[in-house]
Amino acid sequence: MSGRIDLNADMGEGFGRWTLGDDAALLDIMTSANIACGFHAGDPDVMANTMRLATERGVGIGAHPGFPDLQGFGRRRMHLPAESLKNAIRYQIGAARAIAASVGGTVRHVKLHGALSNMASEDAALARACYEAALEVDPALVIMVLAATAQEAVVREIGCAYAAEIFADRAYEDDATLVDRSKPGAVIHDPAQASARIVEMVREGAIIAGSGKRIPVRIDTICLHGDTPEAVEIARAVRAALEGAGVTVARL
Repeated sequence: MSGRIDLNADMGEGFGRWTLGDDAALLDIMTSANIACGFHAGDPDVMANTMRLATERGVGIGAHPGFPDLQGFGRRRMHLPAESLKNAIRYQIGAARAIAASVGGTVRHVKLHGALSNMASEDAALARACYEAALEVDPALVIMVLAATAQEAVVREIGCAYAAEIFADRAYEDDATLVDRSKPGAVIHDPAQASARIVEMVREGAIIAGSGKRIPVRIDTICLHGDTPEAVEIARAVRAALEGAGVTVARL
């Protein structure tokens, strides 16, 4: 079993007067925060507030770029010209870096959001375009990737710093991609189930697909989604289960 693991959550996904998720509570549990950059969710005020809270709590700040799709929360697949996609990544990371600096923080990692991430887990060329654009902005960024997918293959080829991620609250297909949200059981809502399966996966060093198939992987970080109603309860349960199993929970 891995001795040290990061816990990350997607945050800063409110917009204006609309709040989504309990970021303040999550930031007391998680060690890394993937903060929306305004394209799929978030706005400058939400970004600044979330990053300020993360900095005060010593939580690692990550940029969470997605498709320009506020209405669909970045979960609708889009097909952008390669250079337009690269510019969208550069733009969002630039905004995240500026806001983080204004509150005394630093963007340490990048993680793709939603449909963009799902597509990049299947399409190495798409993943490469996104990651090269990010690293052009800051070569020291840690790229957070879906373990055992095209994303991980690409960062290995590039040779950049990366963190391999598994999910506490999502079900897996046999090829290590996430079960589509349109399918039953794609999202796990039970904190006890989520925590038990995470300990089992960390113990085995493998993703456990819905079929029971084991896919050996490197595990650096575990994610849960901040927008689910049970997010805080799942986060507490997962952290407690890992620490109970002797795992040190610490940021990247």
